[in-house]
Amino acid sequence: MTKTQMYFKLSGRNRESDSESNLIHFPVITCLPLLFFTDTSKWPKNFGINQDVHPQTDMTRFVKSPEYVGLQCQKVILNQRLKVPPAIAQFSHTLDKNIATQLFKLLNKYRPKTKQEKKARLEAVAKATAEEKEAQAKYGLNHCVALVEVKKASLVVIAHDIDPIELVIFLPALCRKMGVPYVIVKGKAPLTNTRSNAVNGVDSESTQMLRTRAKAARQNTSIANFNKL
Repeated sequence: MTKTQMYFKLSGRNRESDSESNLIHFPVITCLPLLFFTDTSKWPKNFGINQDVHPQTDMTRFVKSPEYVGLQCQKVILNQRLKVPPAIAQFSHTLDKNIATQLFKLLNKYRPKTKQEKKARLEAVAKATAEEKEAQAKYGLNHCVALVEVKKASLVVIAHDIDPIELVIFLPALCRKMGVPYVIVKGKAPLTNTRSNAVNGVDSESTQMLRTRAKAARQNTSIANFNKL
């Protein structure tokens, strides 16, 4: 007799005397699991350890960016949300590219002398002490401020990307106060990585060019205190 059969004993007979002919055979109906008839994709998922596979998600917020990237993002957000004061907003209005190119040519003509050129000049000055000091462009924030305060600067050139901006934020107001023309140019690289540049005088050949640059500065910054030249 197999396990797949159910046996029911007839009434009025002993187990020992029963035979297979006296028994009623009932076939066993096997019930298949519900798993084979149900869509398991709709079952709730368990995302625990060693359980269902997690769906694809954006992992950007889990990536650790360098510190300077976070600072750049914060700076952009602040620039978008904050109102820029006029004293700082003026540094975004730079000189025209063509005019700036001519201005840099003028500054390059009066760039500081090298050691050899300076030595030769000092020797010439020693021979002729009465010779007037030659005009040249002055570099450095403190030096330019000193020239503006004594009104010896003919033109002040300021870079727009000074960081921090507090170093030169007062310089435009000082130039207007002292009646010294100034311009703001894009980038400090043409100014040899200095914050500002001042011209304390030019020769007769460059006077007209300097006046043209001062006129362009007046139109660019909308300031009327440029009558020094």
